[in-house]
Amino acid sequence: MNKIDAKKRIDELNKLTAYYAKKYYDDDDPEISDFEYDMLMLELRNLENQYPDLISKDSLTQHVGGTVKEGFEKVEHEVPLQSLQDIFNFDELYSFDERTRKALNNEDLKYVVETKIDGLSVSLEYKNGEFIRGATRGNGLVGEDITENLKTIKNIPKKLKEPIDIIVRGEVFIGKKEFEKMNEERQQNEETLFANARNAAAGSLRQLDSKITASRPLDIYVFNVQKSNTINFSSHYESLLYLEKLGFNVNPVKVLCNTVEETIKEINKIGENRENLTFGIDGAVIKVDNLKQREILGTTYKTPKWAIAYKYPPEQKETILKDIIFQVGRTGAITPMAILEPVKVAGSTISKTTLHNEDFIKEKGLKIGDTVVIQKAGDVIPEIVKVVQSKRTGNEIDFKIPTKCPVCGADAIREEGESARRCIGIECPAKQYRNIIHFASREAMNIKGLGDNIIEEFLNRKMISNIADLYKLKLEDIASLKKNGKKFAQNLIDAINQSKNNEFYRLINGLGIRHIGVKAAKQLAKKYQNIDKISSATYEDLLQIDDMGEIMAKSVYEFFSQKQTEDLIEKLESYGVNMEVTSNSNTDNRFEGMTFVLTGGLENYSRKEAEEIIENFGGKTSSSVSKKTTYVLAGEDSGSKLNKAQELGIPIIDEKEFINMIK
Repeated sequence: MNKIDAKKRIDELNKLTAYYAKKYYDDDDPEISDFEYDMLMLELRNLENQYPDLISKDSLTQHVGGTVKEGFEKVEHEVPLQSLQDIFNFDELYSFDERTRKALNNEDLKYVVETKIDGLSVSLEYKNGEFIRGATRGNGLVGEDITENLKTIKNIPKKLKEPIDIIVRGEVFIGKKEFEKMNEERQQNEETLFANARNAAAGSLRQLDSKITASRPLDIYVFNVQKSNTINFSSHYESLLYLEKLGFNVNPVKVLCNTVEETIKEINKIGENRENLTFGIDGAVIKVDNLKQREILGTTYKTPKWAIAYKYPPEQKETILKDIIFQVGRTGAITPMAILEPVKVAGSTISKTTLHNEDFIKEKGLKIGDTVVIQKAGDVIPEIVKVVQSKRTGNEIDFKIPTKCPVCGADAIREEGESARRCIGIECPAKQYRNIIHFASREAMNIKGLGDNIIEEFLNRKMISNIADLYKLKLEDIASLKKNGKKFAQNLIDAINQSKNNEFYRLINGLGIRHIGVKAAKQLAKKYQNIDKISSATYEDLLQIDDMGEIMAKSVYEFFSQKQTEDLIEKLESYGVNMEVTSNSNTDNRFEGMTFVLTGGLENYSRKEAEEIIENFGGKTSSSVSKKTTYVLAGEDSGSKLNKAQELGIPIIDEKEFINMIK
């Protein structure tokens, strides 16, 4: 490659690596695999070695990726937390050994081989044996103060066994089994799956709310003494043994090697046994053991010259895609799952893996019967990489997208802009847990005492199977859930019975119609007055309601077109649940046709309370000021909305005027 082409490619690589590094380090949301990123960095490094005058100061070969997240205090590291240069074959390791020996005038040289843990690097600072501060690596020089989050990790000692001043470096991670369990729970709850254990750990540790961090199964291995004014070491290996005595959870894989050949043997051993490790790794680290020799060797701005990282390539295997089945999650999302001919990859037997959505299947061109290549992403999640087109026989079968839910048979709808199809059946067994939680929630039927755990227990014991079953629960059945549970049971029965007389809009909201919240439920109740009229409304009729867009109208129409919806409403009606706007409901529509925008803080009402008052009087609220706004209700510390209202000549009222309007 000539210099002009090299410059063009280097510029491209700098942009690509900067983008992918931001997604990896700052957003904890990687878009490519570690191996793909490593290959880009290797190409960049090789080009820069060939044309050193083209090296940019912004190149990631010259500094550590990562920035300080807004919301955290900055911490300047007393000793920089550098990254390691990667190598991908043993020829490069021999070259490293040769350079190192030459720089040390062929002194005796020992290496320590350790696993390269796939997590987030942190520093831990102790004074007189007390943990006083912890920080992320950040850009190597400045990191984020995450002390409170680190205190939630049980394997970080709050007090050492000796009153020593010391700064150590470790890697926070999530174990393989713990990570799989986390993603299984997220899949059940239809939350976005974590791409890999590293990013799950990083995202968990960089939460502004330490309660979220505490809820995640984080662990740590310490692997280096950064600084100590209390004790001096001559050997890295000895310092690791001392850290164990102090009470630290030290990297369990650490082997002292006398030659580069022994080092290679240990690297191979780690590679062969990596599937048996309880934590994920993305390589092996080779470090000079003698600390005085490290001082002689020194560092570059980004990397130490006394250590290097060997990266293992991802293991790939071929297997047969035997079938594609579909799972229904708690919110109704239908996820395709590949059933594979069992094959061993990275130490575990893989017989199935998620296919994410129908777009993923089309993108990969998958057919049932295909020979496919699979690998483990981050050594944990199995994924299909590609189809082996050359092995197609012509007997492969195109998969069919389900238009009906595979669990209950209701319609499976894919809305515009969404990647997943969803079951819209109100009685689908897969959805009942979420449906009942929503039905009982404060803004819906407001059944006090019916918490998530109680609902789960009812379902597990088969005491209920749908929303309507709540109204046939018996006192003695509920009381059996708790010791001395009679009072609890009576309170819950009373709350369930009380919900029968709720305002009609609460039932509409409680049914969990997609895209229909409290405001839309109130509009539907006001327009149609009872459940029968809503059920028989056409799509065109629904579109006539203010603020009822095409997606909302379609959702309501499709929901009430389902046989399951009809059955459920009949059951609820038979138990005496209110199905219409009653005479007790507010008929004062003094704000009808008016739109209010609220800004700033009110003294007598919360924002939500003020909005409810406006809506109860037939008005609407909006989050933005426009020519259609009737009034802007301005409280203390009103912001740009007040300025916009003044520019447009919109009437502005204060809280006192508002109170007079609602008397």
